[in-house]
Amino acid sequence: MAGPTSPGSRAARALGDPRAVPDRTWVRALTGRSREEIDGWLLECDAALATERAIRAAHRRGGRESYAQFRAPFDLYAIVRALAPEVVVETGVSSGVSSAHLLLALRMNRSGHLISIDLPTHQAGRHLARGESMVSLPPGRRSGWAIPAGLRRGWDLRIGPSQERLPEAASEVGSIGVFLHDDLHTPEHLAFELRTIRPRLRPGSVVLADNTVWTGRSFDEFARSLGVRVRRRRRSDLVGLRVP
Repeated sequence: MAGPTSPGSRAARALGDPRAVPDRTWVRALTGRSREEIDGWLLECDAALATERAIRAAHRRGGRESYAQFRAPFDLYAIVRALAPEVVVETGVSSGVSSAHLLLALRMNRSGHLISIDLPTHQAGRHLARGESMVSLPPGRRSGWAIPAGLRRGWDLRIGPSQERLPEAASEVGSIGVFLHDDLHTPEHLAFELRTIRPRLRPGSVVLADNTVWTGRSFDEFARSLGVRVRRRRRSDLVGLRVP
């Protein structure tokens, strides 16, 4: 059970989001790696506090106090460190919390690249208005605006609808080692993304989807078609599976 001194907890405090304390059991279920290996990768996050503080400072400058958008950045980091994928694809970027940790893990692996697809919405005024989404871009910001500059080198960011950009990206790669859905959360859209990437998945690939409370049975049906179990992160609606 995660505690105030468990691996990754220092990084979560530096990021400013208590939800981000990693779920090591979830990471182990998705990767098959040992608790000791996973703890070692999470301790790497604890050693990279300057990165977490830079992300938090960028959020504050953008008017997003105590906002981390994606609740499992260190879990993502450990998954990518464990699998050493050549290609990671994510849909949905916003400020770039997930992107930053995927990029950091790939850098530590010294191989692989990240394709991020985003169709941003923009905050109307200087301050976030009632009813506006927290993932809207503040004035003058672009997708990934909280990612430290040093992590952006080699990042493949593609702006546009997933319905166009994801099939393009899938056609360009041999396989996808890790996929994260975090954009339009409807049953139809998630099902479309899963259908699109399926031919590029290989044994051991990990597929993740956030906010599945809004996407109905789409992820469960995909898991059933592969004959695998859905792995839920604690009691949240962030889920994953590993391709058999």
